[in-house]
Amino acid sequence: MTTKLRGACLIGQSGGPTSVINASALGCIEAALAEDCITKVYGAAHGIKGVLDDRLYDMTLEDPAELALMKYTPSSVLGTCRYKLADFLVDDTDYRRILDIFTKYDVRYFFYNGGNDSMDTCSKISSFLQLNNYECQVIGIPKTIDNDLAGTDHCPGYGSAAKYIATTCMEIYRDAKVYGTGSITVLEIMGRNAGWLTAASALATHKGMGPDLVYLPEVPFDLADFITDITKVYEAEGDVLVAVSEGLKDKNGTYISTYFSDLAKDTDAFGHARMGGLAGSLAHFASTKLPAKVRGIEFGLIQRCAAHVGSSTDIEEAYLAGKAALEAAVQGFTDKMVAFKRAPGPVYKCNTILIDLIEVANVEKKVPLEWINAAGNGLLQPFIDYALPLIQGETELPKEDGLPRFASLKKIVATK
Repeated sequence: MTTKLRGACLIGQSGGPTSVINASALGCIEAALAEDCITKVYGAAHGIKGVLDDRLYDMTLEDPAELALMKYTPSSVLGTCRYKLADFLVDDTDYRRILDIFTKYDVRYFFYNGGNDSMDTCSKISSFLQLNNYECQVIGIPKTIDNDLAGTDHCPGYGSAAKYIATTCMEIYRDAKVYGTGSITVLEIMGRNAGWLTAASALATHKGMGPDLVYLPEVPFDLADFITDITKVYEAEGDVLVAVSEGLKDKNGTYISTYFSDLAKDTDAFGHARMGGLAGSLAHFASTKLPAKVRGIEFGLIQRCAAHVGSSTDIEEAYLAGKAALEAAVQGFTDKMVAFKRAPGPVYKCNTILIDLIEVANVEKKVPLEWINAAGNGLLQPFIDYALPLIQGETELPKEDGLPRFASLKKIVATK
């Protein structure tokens, strides 16, 4: 290992919020504040955009007690962004600006907390800095409720979102069964290409109060089969509860949502199709085939930041990921992402490991097909065994007057 670099530490948050992304930031920040070789600790306002805009927060000026509340505060305290860096071999304008800012603040440790696209950003910055002989340890900290990062057993953020989804499915199940009249309820859950979040609804089914049918984007979706499936359940049970991933596609790779609207034809900065509206569309379609009361429920953004039902396992692992990132960087590691490796045996335990950023960037991990039933409309026991440990434990979220007490930082902009 190399001698410890001396200089400032910078952390940025990127992509969609989660219940525990701030726990990861806190783990990194608190470890950095305690490290002698780190002269300053900065937070980037709105991710890499804050670096480009020369807007960094001086985290050393924050009240330690207020900082500590980040562990239970959802969403991105520092602010996030969806900004795609170009290939620096084609256009290095942004990279030159980043290098200038790093030089200005003597940033020698850079941490980026996010998902697939964020790890791509992290990898590109690391490569550019190395090519320009600028010494800086770059480490990615995993974050995504989608749980689709390669190389890690699971991602911080997934356990809490999965717990919220399973809990909400159980509550909707109770609501849907009270009238004694036939009903069909379709639940739309996040998941563009990977069905981990929708699969979490099967945890409710495992407890006897969840969806009868679960459809993931890993398996091609067919409307005729869908009607056959719900008809079978409706005739046997009188009520049908269905969970669908927002990103369901047919055998040709066409989003099912485009059957009913043009929304998915629009894309974001990373070229991702915009999702939404599938539950209502499928519910209406089912109403044309079956004489039942129908309703579609779109979980939407609320599944991302439901800190009130956060998993303590998820929270503690998220904090550990941030702390492990800082420790790895100080030890001389760079161009890596912190990942989790599950230990063998009946008792759940995960350890942190480091994997190369290039192995993670823009690679999606999907639900194994062997965890999905042969009909493609439900999950099998291996998924339950995988997911149950991740939702364990209750959050210690503090409250005032019956409401959450979230962190409120001063966000003092650094100057040089």
